[in-house]
Amino acid sequence: MHETTLLLIEVGALLLGMSLLGRLALLVGISPIPLYLLLGLAFGEGGFIPLDASAEFLQTGSEIGVILLLALLGLEYTATELFDSLKSARTAGLLDAALNALPGAALALLLGWGPVAAVALAGVTWVSSSGVIAKLLRDLGRLSNRETPAILAVLVIEDLAMAFYLPVLSAIVIGVSLTQGVVSVAIAVTVVSFILFIALRHGHIVSRLFPADEFEPLLLGVLGLTMLVAGLAAEVNVSSAVGAFLVGIALSGRVATNASQVLTPLRDLFAATFFLFFGLTTDSSALVSMLPAAIGLAVLTTLTKLATGAYAARRAGVGTLGQWRAGLSLVPRGEFSIVIAGIAVGAGVNAALAPLATGYVLITIIAGTFLARLPEAAWFRSVVRRRAARAVGSA
Repeated sequence: MHETTLLLIEVGALLLGMSLLGRLALLVGISPIPLYLLLGLAFGEGGFIPLDASAEFLQTGSEIGVILLLALLGLEYTATELFDSLKSARTAGLLDAALNALPGAALALLLGWGPVAAVALAGVTWVSSSGVIAKLLRDLGRLSNRETPAILAVLVIEDLAMAFYLPVLSAIVIGVSLTQGVVSVAIAVTVVSFILFIALRHGHIVSRLFPADEFEPLLLGVLGLTMLVAGLAAEVNVSSAVGAFLVGIALSGRVATNASQVLTPLRDLFAATFFLFFGLTTDSSALVSMLPAAIGLAVLTTLTKLATGAYAARRAGVGTLGQWRAGLSLVPRGEFSIVIAGIAVGAGVNAALAPLATGYVLITIIAGTFLARLPEAAWFRSVVRRRAARAVGSA
């Protein structure tokens, strides 16, 4: 069979399967993310019928999906709102790094993998998945909730921190000189600072590049700028997600509103592809031996993310229930964790890091998707109210 024909058949069958699973998720009342992941596992490495022809196509689609998720999330906020959130969440960002990086580093040292693996696994457990959480917030209708800016502030701090962490990690694992490492970090810092400056000071000029009421050139222009900036950012070891998010921040007014409208269908398509591809590239047979460690690590860092989110939301003046929503929303890890593990393993660091990171990410995504819905349950809300009432009474 011709390769293009096989590609069309595989992609068509997977999209149809995702549609049916999405409908099932709506009927059950859950996010479709875990079902997309399980579909990918079923037809990926170690699955029932591995699909090879569509792998490269789906990989590209998944990268576009993360970029669009973060770009549209950025369109929800102005540059001023972003900086206000960052200022208010600085302490939460430091707490987040300490609480969530240390368990990964400690486990690597306990397993005898050495300090380089410890640095890598610290990054795996530290950074939440902006892509997964962005979709969760949208699926659950929480973009306008009071705790959402606090969640986004933590995510943005993490993503910006990756601009420094990834060059440092790359330098450590390949053993480059101190001078080369400093140069890589300096380039990353310069690029992020430049994009932030444009977004804050000249965002209105960027918006004027696009016709707000002409949807076709608006779609092409905003999509082109987003992918261009994301690609340039990735080229200098800055997260493409950070670049895309800051493009969204830079746009304002009717341009931002209409751009969100025309880009939403594309985002839905490619975001679903991201989660599918993650499952496809996971070798289910290699996960078994590392599952106990992955589960233990996931349980511990679920608690630490809960503490991080609750602290950030409390500092923003959000009530108890909102604090729970913020903490549980931050549980999923994803794209950065896989990238970090790939850098380390590709450079010859302990090969067991890959299945551990994969199992850990899969557990936190699936568990986090369900945990994020927990505060909506009537019994949970009742328990929170009773505890709050008792606290007020005892005070």
